[in-house]
Amino acid sequence: MIVLKILAIAALVVVTFFVVTFVVYFFNLDMKLTAALEPLFLKHYDKIKRDKHL
Repeated sequence: MIVLKILAIAALVVVTFFVVTFVVYFFNLDMKLTAALEPLFLKHYDKIKRDKHL
């Protein structure tokens, strides 16, 4: 009985993980988030001191 409960919970976790990753893939949410954060990244990397000597 306990083994079935553990398997049911594991199956639910796997199915939930699949649904979440499918939604992220289907709506391209990872790249939308990256595009929204790009100005913050650019501001940060523009402040970095660089050695311009070749």
